[in-house]
Order: sequence, then structure tokens, then C-alpha cells
Amino acid sequence: MADAARAARLADRIKVIIAKALERRIKDPRLGFVTVTDARVTNDLQHATIYYTVMGDEEEKAQTAKALESAKGILRSEVGKNITARLTPTLTFVVDEVPENAFALEDLLRKTRERDAELAAASEGASYAGEEDPYKKPHEEEEEGEEFEDSNEDEA
Repeated sequence: MADAARAARLADRIKVIIAKALERRIKDPRLGFVTVTDARVTNDLQHATIYYTVMGDEEEKAQTAKALESAKGILRSEVGKNITARLTPTLTFVVDEVPENAFALEDLLRKTRERDAELAAASEGASYAGEEDPYKKPHEEEEEGEEFEDSNEDEA
């Protein structure tokens, strides 16, 4: 069992190897504009998951996924030649959903800012329905002081 630090170093190395191989070695016309965003290797160094993004529509993403699956053997042999591990890890390609999630989150934040601005504009000339401060306040300080003195007499 390898340690997590070695697995992280190997994952970084695999990410670079895969990106270079996709750029130089794989000549599949189905392969779109692919960016390798991350790689993760299990602690036993047996399995590697490569995360990627593709610029384009859903058809191009599907074609790229098929191209990566068909080139998996070539890419694994490239990884095996360029790493110093005893065994070459199996490769799994996963579409990275982070950019889509980031766009959705930015859209939600933009809508929230717009609603906050509308609410601030609507409450600009508004007044309170009741008193400005509806919370009960303690009675005058003198009464509190008298109560405090009474409680001292009870203790004695």
C-alpha cells in the first residue's frame, strides 16, 4: 500500500502524460478540444481517474468520450512507459462537471443580488408597522437596584 503523497505525485504525473499524449499521439477525428483538468490515483496505485472538459455541444462531448474510450489502451501504454511504478494503473475517464456547476452557482448568485437590490429599493421609503424597537426593555434602573437590595436581605 503506497502513501497518499506518492499517489498524489503519480496523479500529477499521469495528468501531464495524458495531456501530452492527447495532444501529440492521438489522431482521432472524434476527439474534440479536450482539457485534462485533474487526475486521481487510488492509494494502492492500481486505478487512475482522469477528469476532463470538452468545449462544444453535447454531440461533441459524446464523440470525445467515445474517442477517449477507444484510445484508452494507447494512453495506458504511454503512462506505463513514463512512470516508475511496478504496475500501470487502469484508466477511467470522467467528464469534469466543475465548470457547469460554477456557471450555475454564478447564475444563482447574480439572481440573488438582483432580488436583494429590488428589496432594498422597495424598502427605501417604508416605515415600521409598530414601534421602531418592539422588544421589551427592563424597567428603570432604580427598581432593579431595589430588587437587588431585597434579595440581599433574604440571604442574611
